[in-house]
Amino acid sequence: MTLALIKRLLEPATTTVIAGAAETDELARQIQAGSYRGKLVVLSGPNELASMPPSDLVIAFSAAAERALVAAKERGCAGLLVPDGDAADRDRLSAAARAAGVRLVGPSSLGIAAPRLGLNATAVPTHLSAGTLALAAQSNSVAAGILAWAGRREIGLSGAVVVGEGADVDIADCLDHFAADPLTRTILLAIDEVTDAARFLSSARAAARIKPVLVLKPPPLEAATSALTHAGLIVTSDAAHDAAFHRAGLLRVNDLDELFAAAETLGRARAAGAGRLAIVSNGEGLAALAAGRLRQVAGSQLPRREPEIVRSPQDYRAAVAHLLEEETVDVVLALNAPVAPADPLECARAIVDARGAAPSKPVLAAWIGAGDSAAAIFAAAGVPSFATEQDAVVGFLHLTRHARLIKELMATPPSIDDDDPPDVAAAESIIARALGEGRSWLEPDEVTRLLALFRIPTLDLVIAPDAEAAVAAAKVQFAAGRTVALKIVSPEVPHKSDVGGVELDLANEGAVRAAAEQMAERLRRQRPQARLTGFMVQPMAHRAKARELIAGFATDACFGPVIVFGRGGTAAELIADTHVALPPLDLASAEGLVSRTRVSRILAAYRDVPAADRRAIATVLVALGKMASELPQIRELDLNPILADASGAVAVDARIALEPDPARRRRPAIRPYPSAWTRRLELGEHRFFVRPIKPEDELLIGAMLNRVTPEDLRLRFFAPLKSFSHTFLARLTQLDYAREMAFIATEDGSGDAAGAVRLHADPGHVEAEYAILLRSDLKGMGLGRALMILMIDWARAEGIRCVHSQVLAENGPMLALCQSLGFAIALDPDDVSVKRVTLRLDAPGRSDGSKTDGHD
Repeated sequence: MTLALIKRLLEPATTTVIAGAAETDELARQIQAGSYRGKLVVLSGPNELASMPPSDLVIAFSAAAERALVAAKERGCAGLLVPDGDAADRDRLSAAARAAGVRLVGPSSLGIAAPRLGLNATAVPTHLSAGTLALAAQSNSVAAGILAWAGRREIGLSGAVVVGEGADVDIADCLDHFAADPLTRTILLAIDEVTDAARFLSSARAAARIKPVLVLKPPPLEAATSALTHAGLIVTSDAAHDAAFHRAGLLRVNDLDELFAAAETLGRARAAGAGRLAIVSNGEGLAALAAGRLRQVAGSQLPRREPEIVRSPQDYRAAVAHLLEEETVDVVLALNAPVAPADPLECARAIVDARGAAPSKPVLAAWIGAGDSAAAIFAAAGVPSFATEQDAVVGFLHLTRHARLIKELMATPPSIDDDDPPDVAAAESIIARALGEGRSWLEPDEVTRLLALFRIPTLDLVIAPDAEAAVAAAKVQFAAGRTVALKIVSPEVPHKSDVGGVELDLANEGAVRAAAEQMAERLRRQRPQARLTGFMVQPMAHRAKARELIAGFATDACFGPVIVFGRGGTAAELIADTHVALPPLDLASAEGLVSRTRVSRILAAYRDVPAADRRAIATVLVALGKMASELPQIRELDLNPILADASGAVAVDARIALEPDPARRRRPAIRPYPSAWTRRLELGEHRFFVRPIKPEDELLIGAMLNRVTPEDLRLRFFAPLKSFSHTFLARLTQLDYAREMAFIATEDGSGDAAGAVRLHADPGHVEAEYAILLRSDLKGMGLGRALMILMIDWARAEGIRCVHSQVLAENGPMLALCQSLGFAIALDPDDVSVKRVTLRLDAPGRSDGSKTDGHD
């Protein structure tokens, strides 16, 4: 079930409708009344299936769907649309579609539209113009509203599909299709739920790196929480969805109005800069309103600039042209109020002229009271226009938000020392012992040991079984000149402060003894069922200028573990200064998480307070991401508070809740770094370390490319290459390990990159295309062969059935290597200068004819 079937289904040259139900009859009439340029066949009912021609799209009601699928399989049809039915039909139709090898949209689907073909096979009776916006939706009613809006505003669509109950074709499939469609510039998503988080995120991330993706998802009705920690209370379903959308690079909108506004903006414009806005207006009051709205919604995050006040079309043209040439301007907002004597339409044409001379920067327009005439002028020129100055400001913010999302998505993280990886086996042993004893919480000393395995700094602690033992432990700290903190240990009381179970800055033995006795008494009164298993004694962390933070993670039912960061303390969830992110994290994504909180502002230096060590904070978050990825037995983890100052970050209190039920454990929705695929190679006198590529390798790959001859670069990339931009290198190093793999070989000693091989699978994970490049001075020693073998082994382990590539016919060494590995070689029918090499991995036995020399 490849992407090619989806393309045929959503862009059908032949459509067959099986009539006999109200829903299919209506779609047949809708198609007939339109301007469908394909072939339409209408059968009177399922009894005529024997005469159904081969079709790209078959439309059938649910009661006839299974018979239609059988007929569709026999005739090589691509897909079936089922407009009626409900959730009760989902599993039945899903199984039937899989058995037939036919893609299925529905049941309960509003339909599909392919305006380029004049096809409107939806239940919305409106004319849909061809254009560059694509819609993929789950909700019929929301989709109907969007289609009606598009028809009324004459907004052009490249395609629309409503998956309904999603028995087969889902939102991820639609994302893959529209991402690959060259005529789609912006994708709109309207979703109620994510059913397969890993697939959705892979498809969404791939699409968002190519074109803007807007997502409308109503917040769910949050069920009563069973959270045990602060992190668990913070990680709601809606927060987890926010984190997922952000990580994939999707711009989330809150309602249909905002969706339409964002579509108007991003469907016509892009912003690549930092969000520096220049306002041009024919009235100071109108400009002040826009500037005030901008300050209201963006605060001090955006730089300010005085508006340009103009009077005539000539003034507009000159001002906009000048601003578009300025390096300090990223976006121009042109405003107009109907003030005599200047003609608003002539002013609009002046804006279009100026923008046409410098189209690299976006121009937004708001012509107040000018009606459809001005809007038509701007639409024809591809300039986003708005009814009010406030709407235009919101449109500008959509541009800047999207630009920041993509910048973060493509950011190169600083390298981090990972030569000493955490001892995951030791951590699993700690957890296994606790679960074996029937416990759902780790004891404080176990928490400290586990955090130490992942290099997360904590305070020393001693667990004392009673008050006198607590006094003895405190005496050690008193002798060193330190005061102590005393806390109760009770499996039934995760939040110790709830029962007065924390006393700080105790300075002598009497104070410790009295505090212990009072804590025990309070616990007996307030929680008579709770067991007091001891007291925790810690040295006080006297860091007067430290900031209190919280970090941790909790498990979401859909997306798995979700990382939490924000302002800490006992009221962390009430203060509501937290943000969440999906693991795994690198230093760049961890810093991004920190920067989205308000507390990040006071991490900088102010007055006599030195700046906190942000890298130390980010390193803790990266470590938490590793824990969340490696230890699904952890249900929730709290570090609260973390004290952060110029000297670093240390967790003062920590708790870990376990998930005893294996069926409820969740792995991260994003596949973590595949560290198991590291290898050592010995090729004669040369030794190499081979591992999967990481985003941090951008500089390493860039340096390697500079040591490849121009001719070798031409053979690899089919064209001369003289420079390597950040965007180019990021696409080589920032991988979705669920869809692609790249191995880099580095030389022992120098650590320099020697070569790399990459493999990119299609969305169905059936076929994958490879590419390989070696440093020119290291060719001929067998490194290329070893990398190819490792790449083939990975493809086979992933269940990929076919590996292929295109090789220039003049590249004899590459063709010889492919032949020796068992690839079939054939001329490319579209280009005689290229040969296509193919290795089938689903044939019996090894098909690469290789040995594993140098590959362990």
